[in-house]
Amino acid sequence: MSKHTGSDSRVSFDKGISSMIRAWLDMTPAGIFLSLSILYFGMVALLAFLSFRSTMRRPIHSFRGVVAPFFNAVAILFALLAGFLANDISERSRQAIRTVQAEAGELRNIHTLSLAAVSDMQIIRLALNAYVTSIVSEEWPAMDAFKDSPNTAAAYDTLLREVSQPSLSKVSGQAAHAAILNATVRASTLRNVRLSLATDHTNDLKWLVVLTLGLFTQIAIGLVHLERPRAFVAAMTLFSAAVVVTLGIIAMQEYPFEGSFRVSSTPIAALEKLSY
Repeated sequence: MSKHTGSDSRVSFDKGISSMIRAWLDMTPAGIFLSLSILYFGMVALLAFLSFRSTMRRPIHSFRGVVAPFFNAVAILFALLAGFLANDISERSRQAIRTVQAEAGELRNIHTLSLAAVSDMQIIRLALNAYVTSIVSEEWPAMDAFKDSPNTAAAYDTLLREVSQPSLSKVSGQAAHAAILNATVRASTLRNVRLSLATDHTNDLKWLVVLTLGLFTQIAIGLVHLERPRAFVAAMTLFSAAVVVTLGIIAMQEYPFEGSFRVSSTPIAALEKLSY
């Protein structure tokens, strides 16, 4: 019973941390930079006060003599993890762009093949148009809330049902029918990849580690500058400014389908202008 309770508590804690990080990443660019500035410059002010103005300055100054390589070890660890996080985010954004372009290509293939077939496939084109419209008008906004759209899923089911009609092989030929069916299935696969990228939260705990390591790096910088108050403040202020700019820009790109650098639905939306 106690083991089960402990597991539930751990899950609740993890969810709470993820929700907190997600709420921060969902802020506007101004909110992201402001919160980072409050966190890191506030840490500078707190450490400077504790080290030189508070009653704790004597115990803190007993740590004088910590050499600079100690700071370097913590800073390198912070830089490596921040670099890995930035690389993960950049790769996910590139994958999102490739996925949207490929999905649009497969949907265009369905339209082109339906026009090239011997039989009239207007029903398929109308179902395709309804599906594309649903993606752009319903599913894309839903992805901002990390969800999919049931109406879009239903529109795809309708398209797949029309494409899967056995009679199409007889009137249009086995090759044409197979090509349209394969393009429809590939479009569904790419849609699933797009949705998985839009709802991915695997970086939430990585963000917590990076933000925490940034604070530890500030403490390390302070320990090696306890003998010179002005150098103490200058070094930590410069580091904090660099961290705010770097992490702020990385955070703005965390979610590929929302924010200032979101992947556009334009390649898919352009299919709405085709003749159906």
